[in-house]
Amino acid sequence: MNKFFKGTLLLAAAAFAAECIEFIVNMVLARELGERGLGMYMSILPTIFLIVLIASFELPISISKFIAERDKKYHKSMLNHVIKLTIVFTAIILPLAIFIMPIVPIFDQYHPLLRWVVIAFIPIVSFSSIARGFFMGKQQMGKIATSNFLRKMVQLLLLVTLYQFFQFDTVTAVFIAFCTFVGSEIVVFLYLLHMFIIQYQQVKKEPSEGMSGRMVRKSLMAVSIPTTAMRVFHALSHAVEPFLIKAALLKAGVSGIVATEHFGMLAGVALTIGFFPAFIAHSFLIMLIPTVSETYAERNIEKLQSLLQQVFMITFLYGIPAVVFFYFYAEPLTNIFFHSSDSAVYLQMLWPFFLLHYFIIPMQAFLIGLGLMKEALFHFVWSTVVSFSVMYVLGSMQSFQMDGIIIGMNTGAAVLTLMHYLTICKKIGVNLLLAPVRRFN
Repeated sequence: MNKFFKGTLLLAAAAFAAECIEFIVNMVLARELGERGLGMYMSILPTIFLIVLIASFELPISISKFIAERDKKYHKSMLNHVIKLTIVFTAIILPLAIFIMPIVPIFDQYHPLLRWVVIAFIPIVSFSSIARGFFMGKQQMGKIATSNFLRKMVQLLLLVTLYQFFQFDTVTAVFIAFCTFVGSEIVVFLYLLHMFIIQYQQVKKEPSEGMSGRMVRKSLMAVSIPTTAMRVFHALSHAVEPFLIKAALLKAGVSGIVATEHFGMLAGVALTIGFFPAFIAHSFLIMLIPTVSETYAERNIEKLQSLLQQVFMITFLYGIPAVVFFYFYAEPLTNIFFHSSDSAVYLQMLWPFFLLHYFIIPMQAFLIGLGLMKEALFHFVWSTVVSFSVMYVLGSMQSFQMDGIIIGMNTGAAVLTLMHYLTICKKIGVNLLLAPVRRFN
């Protein structure tokens, strides 16, 4: 358990620094892009993340779970098979992307080179996923923490340098923002590749046993397919969400330009501030997947129950003060980006959404570690259906508009939290108060 919390603390410290930089990055973007440019950036970002997600095929999660659950003598064989699998997968998805991306209409209002930057990004994501999953499974969180911090720092330096010395129109400025994001990922890829090669040389020197390629693929796919489906659905919903919000607001009588500006304030300001403390939740997620996987494989129910209680307690201790602070200091916080009373109101109204997601993120890691990926997917589907339905119905009413959108977001988060929580409690044998009631069957 000490190893778990030491790793989490290291990740949280690095993530805090990275989130501070991310905060500054979003401030730079808000000031350089303006309300319209920030709205364009935030509108296309979920689509980019969807493509990145497909390219990674959730290999970091499946590899880390594999390594955590199995003896290290199988690691060399697994890595050899997963490298071959990644080469084949990339060779398939890259030509498909080259064929499909030029005809995707979502990119039409953006710089024509953006499509090709995204295509070039695919193999970088695919191969860096191997190293990331290996280090997660080995619980070598120093390398993960360094890569996360390095990504944000490089992006900030590139943004400041380019925007300081050059002037761009809105479309080009948005394109430059994405280029800095990709540039930072290239630097992280080179770092992870270097560290992975060093680590792989050590693995080759250790006693090893072979595994069939079929067995490795089956083990990885058992995790990657449902978790990728879950993440793809999640990413698709986030990619659709900007257009759903705009459609609802248009139906409520809001103009297209104003709808884009309000979405930019929601996603680029309110969500940026509200999710700032989530670096702790994401640190838990990275540590929990291999830890829960290993503990569940050992059938150690007491440790799982204790771990869940401790994670929830820490989440309460930072989550509640965070949302209280955001609620009472919403206006000065949002004014850091640009003066807008609307974004301050959005931040205040979204406090349940933020607090619940501080719990949802580590609970998702528990579900993956317990092998409940299909259940997690089911939860995301139903909560998104509920959320989007409420968002569209209320958001399209003139009396609600953005208030209705936020009510729908809060409702979806509440449904997702409840479904995750009840499933985990049932699986590890605790009641709703997290008190043990039974052992594993």
